[in-house]
Amino acid sequence: MVRYGAANDNLSLTANCRFMDVLQQLFEQRLRSPVTRMQPLQGQLSGSGRRIVRLSGENASAIGILYDVREENIAFLEFSRHFRRHGLPVPEIYAEDLNHGAYLEEDLGDTTLFDFLADNRDGANVAAAVVEVYRKALSVLPRFQIEAGRDLNYKVCYPRASFDRQSISWDLNYFKYYFLRLSGIPFNEQALEQDFGRLTKFLLAAPHDYFLYRDFQSRNIMLRDGAPFFLDYQGGRKGALQYDVASLLYDAKADLPSELRQQLLDHYLNELARFIQLDRDAFMQHYYAYVYVRIMQALGAYGFRGFYERKPHFLQSVPYALKNIRWLLHNVKLPVGLPTLMDAFTAMLASEKLQNLGSVSEPETAKRKSSGAKALTVRIFSFSFHRDGVPKDESGNGGGFVFDGRSLPNPGREERFKALTGRDAPVIEYLDQQDSVHRFLSSAQSLVDASVGEYQRRGFQNLMVSFGCTGGQHRSVYLAEQLAKHLRAKNGVEVVVRHRELEKLAE
Repeated sequence: MVRYGAANDNLSLTANCRFMDVLQQLFEQRLRSPVTRMQPLQGQLSGSGRRIVRLSGENASAIGILYDVREENIAFLEFSRHFRRHGLPVPEIYAEDLNHGAYLEEDLGDTTLFDFLADNRDGANVAAAVVEVYRKALSVLPRFQIEAGRDLNYKVCYPRASFDRQSISWDLNYFKYYFLRLSGIPFNEQALEQDFGRLTKFLLAAPHDYFLYRDFQSRNIMLRDGAPFFLDYQGGRKGALQYDVASLLYDAKADLPSELRQQLLDHYLNELARFIQLDRDAFMQHYYAYVYVRIMQALGAYGFRGFYERKPHFLQSVPYALKNIRWLLHNVKLPVGLPTLMDAFTAMLASEKLQNLGSVSEPETAKRKSSGAKALTVRIFSFSFHRDGVPKDESGNGGGFVFDGRSLPNPGREERFKALTGRDAPVIEYLDQQDSVHRFLSSAQSLVDASVGEYQRRGFQNLMVSFGCTGGQHRSVYLAEQLAKHLRAKNGVEVVVRHRELEKLAE
């Protein structure tokens, strides 16, 4: 049997292997092919508790999901089959074992709309091919909301059948307690609750008898042969039309230019008018209130994962969300008064702590790219201090950084991690839980960010960063991968990663 040993907070290593065996059995029974490889597809960057694995055989592949919330699994499976009956581009469900929280679905590849956008933009200039995919996605959205929503079984929705007063209250309090409170933004709780009550009443005044996808954003849209396919609608329920289009167009880290957002909104409304008698003024009266509530829901999630669970990569999206709030405060006046909430937003924009949580694209960098200046190449190495020592800079630039990760907790000392690396989900989850690792990585990123900015300003083309640990297998690999993900979000930076010890193992 192929084994993938992964432990998390809830499952022992033995139990987790048993669940992986369930996926393997489902694959071999359904696709009639032995599993030759099991590859984890997400770990530290996921906002979900799901474990996602690609299973590959000789002539077939599938995506395996392990998740222990039965009701949510049922919602996803039933919605998927319903949407496929309506001809919507969602993954085919191959097999399921709900008793073990496992199911297999169609493999849609590795390219998300977010990835396609990141690879095909120059600052505020988004390639026409990307805009076309957004248009295609927004053309499909009314089919989910109206066509497939008419005869959907809303009894399987989880945790609520509609985006009602209770659902909205959960989102607003999520924002209040996990973002405002944990980021240190002052507010009068009673006055804020009164604003929340007025906002909720206003939101529910919009027609809300449609299917609300709930997480309609660029990382949940896969591209295959240029066509969009859709994932992660298991939180769907009845709700207003405005919510989902707001989710996509104000997707924080996608950072769409305001002019493009308006063009795409107009396109969506034109498509929507093919399905219902649309009053555009009535739609727009409630639209920006839903933009705000979606941004607050996202900030609550960033705060929970980042401040509370101490996973700092989630906080990198905060400055982008603040950028959207700044635009809204300057360009939109809601039909309902929310003075305490607006004061909280203003305080967030003035917070140096929040503004420094991540790197929003710098105008100077975008200018350099558009003028034809060469990108800065950052080469990131992981290595073993006990074997070949510090890697040499072959670019001729010299300098750079060497970080010693041996002071951090060592997963290699635990038997369950010995055969794994810093790229495997169980090791990532283990290191993500260590405060010392977050402090170390934050300090390293700050130093590298300063050099990257100065190197770009002065036109340098190479920077080398190396992370070492005892064996070059766990901590150094994890740190190198984390820095690479951080730097890939910057314009004008090309990242090359090499894991010296892992390369030897692959030879």
